[in-house]
Amino acid sequence: MATMHHRLQLFRNSSPIVTSSLLPKYPYSTQIPSWFYRKRHHKFSSSSSSSSTTTTRLLCSKSDQQLLHQNTKVEAGNTSIVGDLLDYLNESWTHFHATAEAKKQLLAAGFHLLNESDEWDLKPGGRYFFTRNMSCLVAFAVGEKYAVGNGFHAIAAHTDSPCLKLKPKSASSKSGYLMVNVQTYGGGLWHTWFDRDLSVAGRVIVKDGDGSFVQKLVKVKRPLLRVPTLAIHLDSTVNKDGFKPNLETHLVPLLATKAEEPSTEFKDKAKAFHHPLLMQVLSDELGCGVDEILSMELNVCDTQPSCLGGANDEFIFSGRLDNLASSFCALRALVDSCESPGSLSSEHAIRMVALFDNEEVGSNSAQGAGAPTMFQAMRRIVGCLANEYAGEGVFERAVHQSFLVSADMAHGVHPNFIDKHEEHHRPELHKGLVIKHNANQRYATSGVTAFLFKEVAKIHNLPTQEFVVRNDMGCGSTIGPILASGVGIRTVDCGIPQLSMHSVREVCGKEDVDIAYKHFKAFYRTFSSIDKKLNVD
Repeated sequence: MATMHHRLQLFRNSSPIVTSSLLPKYPYSTQIPSWFYRKRHHKFSSSSSSSSTTTTRLLCSKSDQQLLHQNTKVEAGNTSIVGDLLDYLNESWTHFHATAEAKKQLLAAGFHLLNESDEWDLKPGGRYFFTRNMSCLVAFAVGEKYAVGNGFHAIAAHTDSPCLKLKPKSASSKSGYLMVNVQTYGGGLWHTWFDRDLSVAGRVIVKDGDGSFVQKLVKVKRPLLRVPTLAIHLDSTVNKDGFKPNLETHLVPLLATKAEEPSTEFKDKAKAFHHPLLMQVLSDELGCGVDEILSMELNVCDTQPSCLGGANDEFIFSGRLDNLASSFCALRALVDSCESPGSLSSEHAIRMVALFDNEEVGSNSAQGAGAPTMFQAMRRIVGCLANEYAGEGVFERAVHQSFLVSADMAHGVHPNFIDKHEEHHRPELHKGLVIKHNANQRYATSGVTAFLFKEVAKIHNLPTQEFVVRNDMGCGSTIGPILASGVGIRTVDCGIPQLSMHSVREVCGKEDVDIAYKHFKAFYRTFSSIDKKLNVD
């Protein structure tokens, strides 16, 4: 027994024990294999400050990163935001969580939270933001040399991604299984959602102790749901004919096998819309009674954390890269472009970020780019800063001097499907932002806007790429044309190249994230000086 105990003790001490936030809440430990610690750890800064040290990061979640406390040198000018992007992705399971995390970062950076219902008091040099529906956010910083009629330098992206959403009545049962009925949101590659460890996250309305109603975010971090595929023995032609699931009858996640009788608190018909077992899981996560949950908007989410991948850790493997990678790069660029004292002292324009919801379904919503949210904010900002100025066309003049970067992920060339790209426009990973062109105006880029955006990159030695779709293929679109046509703002469409777009698990290049961040930050800091050199009516 002593020998056996000694061997067990050696095994236990061979690698550290992790308790990850991505694991079930029930107490148990996981041994991390030794291969996890091979030279796969890279140097990422926790901020853009000039600190000489940083914590080494692991490949996935923030909780795992806390295991290593070894400080490593960061070479001057080699600051990376990739580690912080991984944290952001792992926090942002839904568009609600993405907006909440952005809000947290803006408050930490000293931005002042505004309410759309209140009267605004804005001043040159100030930094502000507001949210709408907790899924749309607009942030801006006013240059200290701002004058009435000066323009906006804006970057717009979106917070939503294709996913499954619970139906208003989600409870169903088949063959002894408790099932959760879902809707498909956006144009997802739905076959990739099968055989994944899934859970739920989103927003709920809860009745507070004083009788008021409060909004709360919820995220069940343990695997809760699964959509199993059919065994090949029962579908022997699937590899020859393809996997073609019926999205109504085959894409229904399993919740449990145990059938339960509703308790007295579920006699209310409204509560019976969802399985009592699911409601209990949610109430445990929220720390409230089941009867206090009055409404909910829940997404089905993949529980696998975002991480680095590839032999050289050159890739980012994650869900929701489209378009949270663009959202984070834009947000971080705005924050870092005006974080130091005097960073707005010579700025004549207003720097802005707009993160919209519902792009994946056309943007036609109160919180989507089809709503006048951004332009209403611009009009209010101009009016507030105008004070007693009574000149003509202040807002229209400001729009004429403004420039918008529509940032959405781009199609990188697929090595197994090269012919899907036009021969001379095949964006590669690690080669910089992709500027998107389309003669039929599916993208808002023009020769002028492409030139100005590339000039920013040229000055800062940053690479760019060009993309047009083949003439014999359909072309996707972005929020760029929607916003450009709204008030006539100059717009360029661009994006980080990626593979597996709209899959439950996407891929992009690590270097491209840092290039996008640097390009966006350079846009904020230098566009004013570049724009005044060009005169186009």
